Amino acid sequence: MDRYAVFGHPVKHSKSPKIHAQFAKQTDQDLSYVAMELPLEGFMESARACFEDLNFKGANVTVPFKEQAFALVDELSPRAERCGAVNTLIKLADGRLRGDNTDGLGLVADLKFHKVELADKKILVIGAGGAVRGVLQPLLAENPAKVVIANRTVSKAEDLANDFADLGSVAASAISELNEAFDVVINGTSASLSGFCPVEDPNILAAGATCYDMMYGDKPTVFNAWAAEQGAKTIDGLGMLVEQAAEAFQLWRGVRPETEQVRADLR
Repeated sequence: MDRYAVFGHPVKHSKSPKIHAQFAKQTDQDLSYVAMELPLEGFMESARACFEDLNFKGANVTVPFKEQAFALVDELSPRAERCGAVNTLIKLADGRLRGDNTDGLGLVADLKFHKVELADKKILVIGAGGAVRGVLQPLLAENPAKVVIANRTVSKAEDLANDFADLGSVAASAISELNEAFDVVINGTSASLSGFCPVEDPNILAAGATCYDMMYGDKPTVFNAWAAEQGAKTIDGLGMLVEQAAEAFQLWRGVRPETEQVRADLR
C-alpha cells in the first residue's frame, strides 16, 4: 500500500485525509493518507525521513511549511518555481523529490464550479503573502481585464505585481486607497481566522460581485459575512481545498477523481 500524508503544524483539523480516502475509494487506488504534524524546527529533516525511511510516495504541504517545502525539493514544476511555494511533494522513480503547487488551479476550478466568470472581469486580491502568490498565475491565465493586489503594506503588493506583470494587467494598491469597483474580490489573507475583516468599503464591490474567502469554517467567515451584508455572492475556500487535492491526487496516481460528491459530503 502506497503511503501519503499532509504535513502541517497544526494539522489535526485537516480534512485532507477524509478527502483523499474518498478519492482512493472512488478511483480504486490502494493507498493510505494521514495527517502528520511536523516540528516547526526541523521540517526539512522530518519530511525527508518520511520519504527515505518510511517510503512515502507523496505529500501535501500546508501552513506554515510551503516555503520550506520549496527549498526541500530536488526539482520544481514551472508553476511552483513561479510562485515560490510548494504544496504538493511527489517522489520520483529515482528517489528525488519534485515540488508542485496546485493551490491556484484549485481556486480557479472552484470559481468555475460556482459559475463565476473571470475573463474580462476586474479582480481584486486582498493580501500579498504566500497564499496570494500561489494563485496569481492561474488567475491571470483566465484573461481577466485586470488584477489588483491590495495589501496593508503596499510595498509587498507592488513586489508581487512586478513579479507577475509579464502575465497580464496587474497593479498594486494599499487597501485604504482602493477607489474602484471589482467584479470578483478574493480574500487571500488569514484575517478571517482572527475574526477581522480586511476591507470595510462597500464601494469596492461592483453590482453582482462575487466575494471569495480562501479560508473556511463551520460558519461564514467574517469577510463573507460582510460581503453578504452588501448583497454580494459569497464562496468560502472549502471547494478550493477539494479541487487542489484532486490536482495533487492526479499528479500522484495519474487519475483525476470526481469532486462533486466529496464537496457535498464535507458540507
